[in-house]
This record gives sequence, C-alpha cells and structure tokens, in this order.
Amino acid sequence: MRGNTAVEAISSNIRKVIKGQDKAVRKLLAAFISGGHVLLEDVPGTGKTTLAKTLAKSIAAEYRRIQFTPDLLPTDILGVSVFDQRDQHFHFHEGPVFTNILLADEINRASPRTQSALLEAMAEAQVSVDGTVRPLDPLFFVIATQNPIEFHGTYPLPEAQMDRFAMRFDLGYVEPAEEVSILSEHTIRRPLDEISACVTRADLLDLRARSGAIRISEEMKHYIVALVRGTRNYTGVLIGASPRASLALMKTAQTLALFDGMEFVTPDHIQEIAMPVIAHRLMLDSQARFSGMTSSQVVEEVIKTTPVPV
Repeated sequence: MRGNTAVEAISSNIRKVIKGQDKAVRKLLAAFISGGHVLLEDVPGTGKTTLAKTLAKSIAAEYRRIQFTPDLLPTDILGVSVFDQRDQHFHFHEGPVFTNILLADEINRASPRTQSALLEAMAEAQVSVDGTVRPLDPLFFVIATQNPIEFHGTYPLPEAQMDRFAMRFDLGYVEPAEEVSILSEHTIRRPLDEISACVTRADLLDLRARSGAIRISEEMKHYIVALVRGTRNYTGVLIGASPRASLALMKTAQTLALFDGMEFVTPDHIQEIAMPVIAHRLMLDSQARFSGMTSSQVVEEVIKTTPVPV
C-alpha cells in the first residue's frame, strides 16, 4: 500500500470513531510514523483513551493500558524476575511495556521514580532489567495522558520526561453538530467495536522507511535549528528546546510531507508542527510565569520572527 494511501486508510478508520479531530489525528499519526511518542493533555472525556484504542485496532497492534497511580512501581511497568522453585532459576516476566501501543493513563499521578521507568524505553526502544537489555518492538509507541486541571495527588513531569515526547497537544471539545453525531452513533451501537485493521505491519514499516527518505534541504535544516535555538535565547525562558526537539521537528515534518504526497519538506510543514513539538520542552523563569507568559506564546513569537527560507 502506498504511503499516503495507507495513512488515509488509517485516518478514515479513526474518523469512524473519533469525530471532529482531524488535526489531532494527523499529529498523532505523524508522531507514530516518525517514531516519536505523544503526550495528550486535556480534560476528562474528550476521547484520549478511545483515540489510542482506535489507532491500535486500525493497525492490528497489541495494545496495553497502564493506569498510573501514586503506588505504581517501576516493576509494574517493566516487569520482574521471579524465582522458580522447580528449576532454581529466576525467570523474567514481561511488564506491559512490552507491547506495540502503550497507553500511560494519567502519567502525572505516579511518582517521578516510576515515571523514569519509561525514559530508556521511550528514547532507545529497550529496557534494562537485572543487567539484561531487552529490546522493544520496532513499532513501540507511547501515548501518555494527563489532566491539566487537577493538581492534588499529581507529580509534574520532569524536564527529562517531557523531552522524550515528540509532541504534546490536546483534543479539545468538538463542534455541537459533531457532538450530536457522537450521541446518535452510540445510541444503538459502539463504533469502536466495529473497527478492524486496515493496514499491515509491513505497510507501517514501509511508511517509516518512506518518511525517513523524504528530502529535506540544508535550508530547511537551518530553519529548524533557527527555530529551536530561538527559544534558548528568548527573554524569560530558563531552559530552551534541546537538540532532540530539532530532530523531532525534522522527522515529523518529513512525515507530514509524506502524508501530503510530497517528496520534500517545506516551511509550511515545519511551521505546522513546531508548536506541539517545541512548546512543552520549554521552562520559563518565575518572573515570566507570573507575568502570564506561556510556552506557546514563546514558540508563536519565534515562528513569527525567524526568517523563512525562500
């Protein structure tokens, strides 16, 4: 199946369940195909979990969900070695991280120690347990969620954890007509139950290979670096975006070009994805926060003031 044909098939499948979220679906697939991970930050009930389940069913992927709680331990994520009395040996029992699509629900409810269990998995697609390195599936993809309005019993994600996410974005509320459509479709059936796989594993691996082969000129690379570096020198920003942000921006821009049936990356692709790729990586100083400045405003201003290649 050709690149943009496969993407359209997946998007169409997801739209059968998730209404009015075309932009969010495009971002989600861009992160997935480019090999990144996603943090969904939104209020309850907007479809974050359903989106993850629908993606998994659309690509016939193994799906697991972890409900993050204050008492969750790293071994609950990675797995644990258990001693077997019969053969007098320890045997490793894989945790839920050994899957294709992992939903880390309400990730900020677990302690930083538990959150850190995902750092190696997200950055290197492997986990190290008991001195043994165990690789994860090549299509390993984390979709984490957090509620932005509840603070009691939550732990802010450390900067190192935030930097592991290729993107952070929200879903938001749909238009009234689309919400009515959701009610109508759930009256007599559950749309998610009717979803079946529309692409194969080979199609997905081919998509990743095609995405990485999309041409990106030296001018576009310099433009990406200029955007990212612009956040580091911005007044009020304590910590700017890292080189990992530059890499994520390049890869997701290549994927968007693939989605659009193009052979090369344009400034529009970079600008389209810059906000969800960069904003969550910034740390503002206290004076900037108290004045009402936000990371999104910083990225928006950097995009406006950075010269666009011609």
